Amino acid sequence: MIAKISSGKDTAGLIRYLYGPGRANEHTAPHLVASWDGFAPDPGRTDDATATATRKLLVADLDLHVKQARRLGRAPKQHVWHCSIRAAPGDRPLADAEWADIARRVVAATGIAPDGDPDGCRWVAVRHADDHIHITATTVRGDLRPTRHWNDFLTADRELAAIEKEYGLQQVVRGDRTAAKRPTRAEKEKARRVGHEVTARERLRTTVRTAVSVATSTEEFLGILTATDNVLVRSQRYPSGDLRGYKVALEGDTNAVGEPVWYSGSKLASDLSLPKIKGRLTAATPEPDTSERRNRSDPWHQATAATERIPHRLEQADDGAAQAHLAAFGEALDALPHLAPQNLRPQLRQAASAFERATRSRIQAEHHHARALRSAVRAMLREPAPKDGAALAMLLDTALLVALAATRWHQLRHHDQQATAAQQAHLHLQAAYDQAAAAPLAVFARRKPPAPTVELFASLVHETMPAHAQQILDDTGWEALATALADAGTAGHQPATLLRQAADQRALDDARSPARTLTWRIHRLAQRPAPSDRARAAKSVRPSHRAQAGPLAPLQPTTAEAHGRRR
Repeated sequence: MIAKISSGKDTAGLIRYLYGPGRANEHTAPHLVASWDGFAPDPGRTDDATATATRKLLVADLDLHVKQARRLGRAPKQHVWHCSIRAAPGDRPLADAEWADIARRVVAATGIAPDGDPDGCRWVAVRHADDHIHITATTVRGDLRPTRHWNDFLTADRELAAIEKEYGLQQVVRGDRTAAKRPTRAEKEKARRVGHEVTARERLRTTVRTAVSVATSTEEFLGILTATDNVLVRSQRYPSGDLRGYKVALEGDTNAVGEPVWYSGSKLASDLSLPKIKGRLTAATPEPDTSERRNRSDPWHQATAATERIPHRLEQADDGAAQAHLAAFGEALDALPHLAPQNLRPQLRQAASAFERATRSRIQAEHHHARALRSAVRAMLREPAPKDGAALAMLLDTALLVALAATRWHQLRHHDQQATAAQQAHLHLQAAYDQAAAAPLAVFARRKPPAPTVELFASLVHETMPAHAQQILDDTGWEALATALADAGTAGHQPATLLRQAADQRALDDARSPARTLTWRIHRLAQRPAPSDRARAAKSVRPSHRAQAGPLAPLQPTTAEAHGRRR
């Protein structure tokens, strides 16, 4: 069930609408189902000749305390409280008595008419359709004091959640008031008139989020927005010249007097205000590092490694750090459409748009925890994307696990809207991954090693991860995995060691195709310089020497290596 609450100052106008035919003759048999004392006059149960008089009598009864308070100068300007309650599509039809009980519980929960309070406000509940009711109340109590109904939407929503469970109705996904503001009906109609599927507010929100994912400073952020086609930017500055705020508008999106319709960042979404953007961009600044090796590392591999660690971060007790990693992951999804081939961009944009809701909650994000991923994404944007598609497929494979982990993390904290958003993002990411991975996996499979080597690797899989071995060997991605292991061996790595490391990086229970997931992990691990014999010996718990079996010696599993002895 969903409640919609508004206020007004015309009791007669609202009653006339509720008992009238509706804007499109959609009202059928309007009638009262409940009232403050059970004896309120009901215009819907009278004949046409007396209906008008009965409506006037009902309005007079509702407004009684308002008129008394007005004589004393105490009446509020907006004295009408209007709450519509609608059942979810597919819910069973509720009887009038059930709707009456729901109405009484809602006015009690919101403070309009608390249980046992003889001075509660006067109210009525009108039904003119099968799936909803309207509660109308005047917000002056019997003691002529204005009622206190702060946070009435939240209290009504909590009560409706309990009602759904007790009545066996569909449990509606609820939010925590951190969602971006929804476009109004007028904005939607305006977008349709000019031939757009989404409103100006939604288009600008996507544009600003993308600019944040690319920029490294607030000035660069503004420069990216200014250079974006059809986007107008207005900045506000302090006398010192420091940036104070910004507004954006779309060219052609004007108000009644022909002026651009401006939106501040906070009007697009709470995390797009200038202070929030500054915090994220500051956290994205990489720490000074003089390591030559890190400077040469592949940013795609860095991003994949940082992404792959997110599920583990979500399992820790630090919710602020976890929220920061989810926000950084959302920025990475915002950037991916700019790096992907044309055919993948629609699904990636939909994934980013869906996951946007999962990046915000009541938990305050500590953005400095996610510096590694943000820095890697910005480095990716400044280099040409790899042409073979393997890097993108590898990143998307880890992104799938993050979407699942984010779903569980939000579910455990009862973030219903965020959990649903993460699930939707997972579906789009899965579709994008299936397209992105097809070509590079096919290349891997065509280069599969000889049958004896494949059998050797099969034994290695059974030994290393017995719980998933048969699933891996039956997977269509097994040949690609065998190729990745062979490539690693040729590069000087120990396949057994890499396979164990790949399995230890993250449990495979969430992976739809463990073989393909291991392929990408091993492919990435094999890009690192192979350790020397001396380094391997130093890390070994017991002496182990390589057999003199020619160039394929690194392909031997460790159990077989233990039988060899260097002469």
